[in-house]
Amino acid sequence: MTAWLTRPETPGDLPAVRAINLAAFPTAAEADLVDALRADPGAWIDGLSLLAAAPDGTPTGHALLTRCHIDGAPALALAPCAVLPAAQRTGAGTAAIRAALDAARALDEDLVVVLGHPAYYPRFGFTPASRLGIRAPFPAPDEALLALPLTPSRPLPTGTIQYPAAFGV
Repeated sequence: MTAWLTRPETPGDLPAVRAINLAAFPTAAEADLVDALRADPGAWIDGLSLLAAAPDGTPTGHALLTRCHIDGAPALALAPCAVLPAAQRTGAGTAAIRAALDAARALDEDLVVVLGHPAYYPRFGFTPASRLGIRAPFPAPDEALLALPLTPSRPLPTGTIQYPAAFGV
């Protein structure tokens, strides 16, 4: 098993982040989403774009958290998460996501939402968002819209997620 190194992206990593997302998905939509979110000062939070790198330092996995809102209250959206195809199922994605969630906790963020695979995200503590009174602004399977309170002692917002404009919803 690879021991993945994790770190925030740097300006020099932008081509690698784009390459990871282009390789991991069938279209450029996710890579373009990352670029659009990076250009949105209302969405982008420095330090919340995390890489998992191979022992030689080669960026291999990427996880991004950006600002969203739930009925006006700040929260974070986890999207996209990507790993180079040759390194999928090796822990690179898990390492990048764990690093991103740790970075969000260090910034004293309260809540992360993700629309993703219901069998994958519970390993990080995500549960159906509906249990917390959170819903998507579009039809979404209940088991795929997930939320993770980062500071369970604080009251959490309820209502509809408002994604950054780059998400197109």
